[in-house]
Amino acid sequence: MNKRNNIRLPPEVNRLLYVRNLPYKITSEEMYDIFGKYGAIRQIRVGNTPETRGTAFVVYEDIFDAKNACDHLSGFNVCNRYLVVLYYQSNKAFKRLDVDKKQEELNNIKTKYNLKTPES
Repeated sequence: MNKRNNIRLPPEVNRLLYVRNLPYKITSEEMYDIFGKYGAIRQIRVGNTPETRGTAFVVYEDIFDAKNACDHLSGFNVCNRYLVVLYYQSNKAFKRLDVDKKQEELNNIKTKYNLKTPES
């Protein structure tokens, strides 16, 4: 355990993993079986809406367990689908929401003033 304290991890590494390209019918129990091999899990959230199907969030108790799982399970084959396992980065997730919101505002202004742009 003492050796772990001396290791410096990259800044993007955290306990929260974002998993994509999951089979739509995967259950939380199957997720615990796959990800639980790498350490104690605090929580797993599997997407259940049309927008979030095939994705999940996995929260580990320890950051080193999350790193180990990310390293080993990225590209892992589950039901003929290769998993994409990433560290969750909230700043990137919220930036995407901001971009979508700005685009919607821009479209509303274009409609309001009946403006046409070359790409529309």
